[in-house]
Amino acid sequence: MAIRATKAEIEEIKKRFIEHYKDAHTELHYRNLYELLVAVMLSAQCTDKRVNMITPAFFEKYPSPKALAKADLDDVRELIKTCSFFNNKAKNLIKMAQSVVENYDGEIPLDEKELVKLAGVGRKTAHVVMIEYTKANLMAVDTHVFRVAHRLGLSDAKTVEKTEADLVKAFKDNLYILHQAMVLFGRYICTAKNPKCDTECFMTDLCKSKDRFKAG
Repeated sequence: MAIRATKAEIEEIKKRFIEHYKDAHTELHYRNLYELLVAVMLSAQCTDKRVNMITPAFFEKYPSPKALAKADLDDVRELIKTCSFFNNKAKNLIKMAQSVVENYDGEIPLDEKELVKLAGVGRKTAHVVMIEYTKANLMAVDTHVFRVAHRLGLSDAKTVEKTEADLVKAFKDNLYILHQAMVLFGRYICTAKNPKCDTECFMTDLCKSKDRFKAG
């Protein structure tokens, strides 16, 4: 059975994350809410670095939901073809834009219930957008957050949804900072392979998995 962090350990984890990442924000490049939503949609199972290579040309050609709503599917596919699942993403991007134009006067809705009605926008995408754009007290669980949560004993849940619930219950507030912190910590320090336990990690004494990652 997985070892869970104590209340005292959770508070210490929270404190350290906030200290190290208090000014953290997404690594996706965007200038407005529309660009943020598109970038987050493209980032599903794709790196932020790759998305940032794709979006300049995309936004130059489709600078608004109104422009994207009229886009040719093959042209959108061509612009995002180096992104994973580009066929489905191209379809969803156009459908999303069409819905925004038809139902929201061309303005991206900043409401979780409305966001998830858009094609290609699930709970995680909606949360990431709201966390970044409004500092909403929400948690979003991607592969990095899931891994970090389990290694630190913040959750032993098997699903993303239950892991999210465990993190919200454990942390309660400052979730927008903690989400960004866990993403960056997982991306650069607590990596899936060869985590930097002995060199860069500031959570080593709180890690429930550290025995697995000791240098040989």
